[in-house]
Amino acid sequence: MEKKVKEFLELSQDESEAVSRIVVPPQRPGTASLYEDFALRSIRVDRVEPGLVVCTLKVPPRLTDRAGNLAKGAIANVVDMVGGYVTYVEGLPMYVSVDISISYISTAKLDDELEITSKRLGQRGAYYGAIVLLRNKATGEIIAEGRHSMFRPRSTHKL
Repeated sequence: MEKKVKEFLELSQDESEAVSRIVVPPQRPGTASLYEDFALRSIRVDRVEPGLVVCTLKVPPRLTDRAGNLAKGAIANVVDMVGGYVTYVEGLPMYVSVDISISYISTAKLDDELEITSKRLGQRGAYYGAIVLLRNKATGEIIAEGRHSMFRPRSTHKL
């Protein structure tokens, strides 16, 4: 069994050469990484208030799985990033994710438009909690609910 798995995961010569040609420039401070740009460039921020961020995401092909649904990893990334937006303070470093839990309730298909709501739940010292809800705008159906815990070391700033 181990041999079959290893063979399945090995790259062909063509695949290996294609991967070796990929050039990823170094990330400049204050700019989005290749990963963030890939995963988040379709998100539109609709509303920002203290402790609340509301966004829209039209599910793009690059974030779907083989079944044509919004990939679970993409949902997790949205919970991580949009959950962190409610604690952002310009000039201060971003929080570090401590814990993320996600309930995958339904699926979203290619081109579905989702509303993403992130609310700050509270603060204890430099520790914050947020809840992120992904909902299909057309049907109102909840796609996923995530809880995101964050910590900013050496910060006493309160929002």
